[in-house]
Amino acid sequence: MTDFSSYANTWADRARKASRQLVVASGEQKNRWLLASASALRESKAEILAANLLDVEAAAANGLNSAQVDRLRLNDSRLEGVARALEEIAALPNPIGEVFESTVRPNGLLINKVRVPLGVVFFIYESRPNVTPDAAAICVKSGNAVILRGGKEALNSNQALHRVLVRTLEAVGLPKDAVQLVDTTDREAVGAFLKLGNKIDVTIPRGGRSLIERVTSDATMPVIKHFDGNCHVYVDASADLEMALKILINSKCQRPGVCNATESLLVHKDVAAKFLPTAGAALQSAGVEIRACPRTRELVPNTKPATEEDFRTEFAELIISVKVVDSVADAIAHINEYGSHHTDAIVTTNLLAANQFATEVDSAAVHINASTRFNDGGEFGLGAEIGISTDKFHARGPCGLRELTSYKYVVHGNGQVRG
Repeated sequence: MTDFSSYANTWADRARKASRQLVVASGEQKNRWLLASASALRESKAEILAANLLDVEAAAANGLNSAQVDRLRLNDSRLEGVARALEEIAALPNPIGEVFESTVRPNGLLINKVRVPLGVVFFIYESRPNVTPDAAAICVKSGNAVILRGGKEALNSNQALHRVLVRTLEAVGLPKDAVQLVDTTDREAVGAFLKLGNKIDVTIPRGGRSLIERVTSDATMPVIKHFDGNCHVYVDASADLEMALKILINSKCQRPGVCNATESLLVHKDVAAKFLPTAGAALQSAGVEIRACPRTRELVPNTKPATEEDFRTEFAELIISVKVVDSVADAIAHINEYGSHHTDAIVTTNLLAANQFATEVDSAAVHINASTRFNDGGEFGLGAEIGISTDKFHARGPCGLRELTSYKYVVHGNGQVRG
């Protein structure tokens, strides 16, 4: 029987040691690792895709639906996207050591607020193996060591990706333990790591609600939560309906299994009769099952009645809930009641409605006349992200380099003493 307490302590101790080495690593050295990793991922494509195929072939036995299999699958273009993301992160400024506030006091003290790493990150995630190099890259560039614990469904893929990342760490002189991949899928190991608040500085869970609730309940360190992506598109009375249809289909259908895909459509009553028959047909043509309110069902055939739970659900597949609302205020109230504070969009030509929506919707990202799919670290210019936080402390929205830092005060004097 594995002693998971000893196991987790050993891994955390190695990560803590590596984090202290990363504090003094130069930005240039970290960038060399990122660029070398991008090249090595391309060179190791055959090895990585072969490992990924093993996971995809086992997906049915692991109970994954079609959208989840899509999240799991790697191909040439997705692997190239991962490599490019590492190159984009290398091109970003090094956040560590940045002086982002500076004050000179009347007594001559110079007080600088300086950006520093968090230290050791424990990152728990499911399904998507492209997250492995993304998370490693963001953590190391921001000076943090990371312990990665992926899902069992992507184990072969994650191991292949991790081997590449470790080889390149050692090649540029960075500690190999800066990026560790937990080699057991036993859930008890996660519990042991979550007890190490004295050695791990922050835990970031990225997956289903049950995972995040468990981590939040058991963790002895701060948690940056990536809760459900129950995202909405609201079509206002003044919306350009052609634009609204384009945004809706992209938001829901481009990649239905990801967290910034739309799960619910709200339509103002004044445009419902004109918009919903067209939108419903387009959604159904794309294979989307519609669960709708009574007013919607009068306008769109072959729909199912929506339950209260449907409006609260992140389906992560080709299912959408639909409701007709009487006003922008009703849309906002619905989103704040049923949404997950992730990403919500309004389609409108009314500036007052847009401002009201942006002000009152309590979400990490509010989009005006744009797809919910844009709430993403790469699309926001962060290079990539380790998750999209639905918290308000310590980070909100896509968590990139700066969101994985803290700060310290560095005070310069010339002999001052306090009287």
